[in-house]
Amino acid sequence: MDLKNFFEFSVDRSQNRIAVVDSNQRLTYNELNEKVDRVAASLQKLGLGKQDRVMVLLKNRVETVVLFWAVQKLGAIFTPINFRLSQEDIMYCIQDVEPKFVVFEDASEHLIMKETFKERPIFISIKKNNPLADISFIELEEHSLTSFDRVIIQDQDISSIYYTSGTTGVPKGVPRSHKNEYASAMAHIVQCGYKRFDTTLGVFPLYHVIGLRSLQVITALNGNFYTLSDFDSLESLQIIDKEKVNCLFQTPTMYHDIVSHPYAKEVDFSTLHTLVYSGASMSKELINKCDELMKPERIVNQYGSTEIYTFTYSPDVRRKPGTAGKPGIHQNIKLVSTNYKKEASFYPRVVPNGDVGEVIVNMKSPEAFKGYWNRPDITKKCIYEGWYYTGDLGFIDDEGDLNIVGRIDDMIISGGEKIYPELIEKVLVEHPKVNEVIIIGEEDERWGQIVVAYIVPNDCSISFQELDRFCKYHNQLSSYQRPRKYVLLDHIPKSPTGKVLRKKLKENIICP
Repeated sequence: MDLKNFFEFSVDRSQNRIAVVDSNQRLTYNELNEKVDRVAASLQKLGLGKQDRVMVLLKNRVETVVLFWAVQKLGAIFTPINFRLSQEDIMYCIQDVEPKFVVFEDASEHLIMKETFKERPIFISIKKNNPLADISFIELEEHSLTSFDRVIIQDQDISSIYYTSGTTGVPKGVPRSHKNEYASAMAHIVQCGYKRFDTTLGVFPLYHVIGLRSLQVITALNGNFYTLSDFDSLESLQIIDKEKVNCLFQTPTMYHDIVSHPYAKEVDFSTLHTLVYSGASMSKELINKCDELMKPERIVNQYGSTEIYTFTYSPDVRRKPGTAGKPGIHQNIKLVSTNYKKEASFYPRVVPNGDVGEVIVNMKSPEAFKGYWNRPDITKKCIYEGWYYTGDLGFIDDEGDLNIVGRIDDMIISGGEKIYPELIEKVLVEHPKVNEVIIIGEEDERWGQIVVAYIVPNDCSISFQELDRFCKYHNQLSSYQRPRKYVLLDHIPKSPTGKVLRKKLKENIICP
């Protein structure tokens, strides 16, 4: 199934149902399809061919949705970029992917430097009369017929290229085929218990796999995708109430802001049946708050990556907070010893249940990409003998559930002992005066590394002594795992998608 047919089948099933909404527009599936066809015809007339790239520097809006489906109909490649990246990273992405078109808006126009291109793309602005643009999106719609030459699309053709945030270097392009995207969407529906005609809040940026997955899933179900250009907890609550939203797919930080807002007590959550989160762990306290306030049928933890959408999922974390669950419907995972070298004559040892190992995922999954765009060097490091090496550390418990304890790069070795940050974080966040906590290793002449806790308190009376006492007598922490240093912060630095920027902590960009 390619995404052109995927979309057109949905249109034929429910032409008059509402498909997409933003603050300015409310379109049925038929109206959306007409816009998609007009834009596709204009893009083809301007030279967009099969597997050409269209780079998109847009917030969530109806135009972004129209562009996505128009690009799919032409067999081209939708390449959404996080315009919160630096101008240097944006320029790297443009030079790397060589787009035929770049679509931008007011919020991203400062990133456009047309004079730097040897073979520059065609620039499309959302608004008319932008001096940086060659043509406007409005002109694409207005000066177009709805007919265009149909393109034969194969399941293995690339549908989208997502660029990672680049927090540890230049961004990496992750190409995903039509088959990858379709399989991932179907898996999400099954694993998360979505229902036909569901309405969701499209608040997660469409430059991220979570954002586009939400759009694809709701389209498959002929539901309503309500786009929100920027996350705002009050506006989100108002939309949930007004639009009778049925399911949410967000980060734990977004859920925290929603349940903590005073207006949340005034909202009717009775239509909301499913909460899904990804990108970070959710504390037991936050899970309880979401459960008490919203009373959903399920709270699902979806653990995966851009490269392979699903690794594992927990169908309801209320039963077992903190777990990443079991492999998804298309998945096969193993946990292997971290003491390996990827050589033809060596195969890493699978660790027994209960022992910590690196999570690796079978590349035979239909959700799995084939390798990074223009980066065979990184592909070789991450894919070996048909397995994708995630860099995540975890263990399988007695019930067969995966529990993540951190990243290999974040593992601390103190006095010869291996220490996993997430285990300590889960303990410290139980303290009533701790709001958020991040554990990192700091170089030490005697111990090699010491454990340092960066704490965002919710009570300014907190003291290092009481934190140390709390850890010392906690039955889940050994003495060598206790933090030897505490730093109080007003916030934890995070990327726009909610990932903790540990490197910024280590560089002391945030001052204690």
